Formats: sequence, C-alpha cells, structure tokens
Amino acid sequence: MERRTIGAAALAVGAVGLGCMPMNWAYSTSQQRGDRSVRTVHAALDAGVQLLDTADMYGPFTNELLVGRALKGRRSEAFLSTKCGLLVGDQHIVANGRPGYVRRACDASLRRLQTDVIDLYQLHRADPEVPVEETWGAMADLVTAGKVRALGLCAVGARAGRGPGARMHDGTIRQLERMQQVFPVSAVQAELSVWSPQALEDLLPWCAARGVGVLAAMPLGSGYLTGTLKPGQGFEPDDPRARHPRFTAEMMAANQPVVAGLRRIAERHGATSAQVALAWVLRQGRHVVPVPGTKRERWAVENAGAGGLALTDRDMAEIAGLPRARGSWD
Repeated sequence: MERRTIGAAALAVGAVGLGCMPMNWAYSTSQQRGDRSVRTVHAALDAGVQLLDTADMYGPFTNELLVGRALKGRRSEAFLSTKCGLLVGDQHIVANGRPGYVRRACDASLRRLQTDVIDLYQLHRADPEVPVEETWGAMADLVTAGKVRALGLCAVGARAGRGPGARMHDGTIRQLERMQQVFPVSAVQAELSVWSPQALEDLLPWCAARGVGVLAAMPLGSGYLTGTLKPGQGFEPDDPRARHPRFTAEMMAANQPVVAGLRRIAERHGATSAQVALAWVLRQGRHVVPVPGTKRERWAVENAGAGGLALTDRDMAEIAGLPRARGSWD
C-alpha cells in the first residue's frame, strides 16, 4: 500500500490529521471542555488518525498539556507535531528565534506532552531579528540530541517579502531554501482548502520536488466549508472569525455557492461537504495531509472518514469551476 511521508513518519494514504488548537484556544471558547477534548483525541485515534498538531503558544501551553494527557498510554499511536517560536502576551504575539529560547521551549514542550521525543518540531514563525539559519541550527541540534525526529516550518499567515506581482508564498520559499542549507526541512504547514488554494501555485510544487511533506492547515475554511455555519450567526468576541474578512454576514452569504457546490458532490457520494473538502486536499498529492481542527468527537470521526472518499475527475472539475471565495477586503 502506498504511504504519505511527513517528516520521519510514513502515514497511510488517505490520512487526515487532527488540529488540536480549537480544543482550548481561540475558536468558541465557551464550548471548550477538557474531558470532551480528550475523548475527541481518543475517537480520532480509534478512527485511524495518526497526526496530531499542537503548539506551545496555544493556550498558551494548555493545549500541549491537554494533548499530553490524551496521549497517556497511547503515545505510540500518534505522530506528534508541535511548534515553537511565538510568545503570547496580553495584547500581542511576538516571535522569538533565539537559540537558547528554542532549546528551553523544546524541553518545556516535552514535559507538557509527557513524551521523550517530538516527531515533528515546527518553527511557528521566523524571528525577524534573528537570522533563520541560527534558529534552524538550534532546532537541528535537537534532532542530534534525540529530542526531535524531524523539523518543519509553519507558514500559516506568513506574508513576508511580498511585493507587487509576488505570489503568496514567494517569501516562504526563499526562507525554506536558506533553511535547507542548514538542515533538511521535512514538512511545511500552510493554509490550503477549496476556498484558499493559493499554495497550489508554488508551495506544493516546491515541496513535492524536494520530498517535503505538506500539512494543510484550515482545510475546511475554519468551518465554513462544512456547511454548518450560517450568514449572520455571529461569533464569540475572542473567536478569530469575528474579525476575518470572509466571515462577515455579507461575505458568508456571497460565498454560499462554494458550499452548495461541495454539497452537490457530497450527495452523489453519500458523504458530507466537509468530507468532500478534505478529499479535495488529499487529491493534491501523496505528500499532503489535511489537518482540520475540531473539539468534538463527531466531527473528528467524520473528518477521518474523508480518507475513504475517492473523488472522480468530474468531481475535481466541478470544484475547480466553483466561484472564487470572496472577502470584505477583496
């Protein structure tokens, strides 16, 4: 059977990961329950999910603690990914790529996750005041020390180096090429979904040519592509969607044709819109693993089922013909 290779692990073809951030940070905080989140992780593992993605800044720190608790007695079933490089303050987030900080951050993550080794350690964001080679070199030392198995870069939200006519990930690719000179990049995490396909233009081909895995973040459009969100429903004040240009009532209504198109395809397959959106991501290459976030068992199991959905060429053509998603900043 073919495998998807992300970092140091061979993941089963059709693999869908689990983003743990919403379990106790950011999205709909009033609905977050620790015990329920632990059950969600267990349900995902039972459904065949292998890759779990977290970060020290989520909480901050509490998301890693939750994941560590959920994996007690089940660590061998998971491919564990976490991140360092961002510090959360009261009203701001700052990057820290100093080598000493990287070493301390890794040790702290190992303690919170209750593990001896991290399968994939990602740089959450490069520090503009520290050459990325220095940060990456410190992370490479963690591999040599046996604390980390593979290294990756989280490019979600990265917009550095964009000028007139530049593609979204041009700056990220330049950064990756510098990092590759120090130590191999095993994976890159970037936003990729039916309504945010920009990574297909340049980042995915770059990764495929070099055997670098891709963790597709927000593959369900932060919940919109599931079809469960309604225009004008509103979001809690601390939910990032409350300030997102695609989640105004006007834009949510304008983008309904995207969800309707996914729903039509889902009905033909006896699937859900979310499963179609995830299956589309899986079709982008054997090196791509979608990492949808959720806090509920039901959605984790449903998302895992997307691996068994084989989209046809007709399906893919229909999705390619859907209207471009709009935002209030367009």
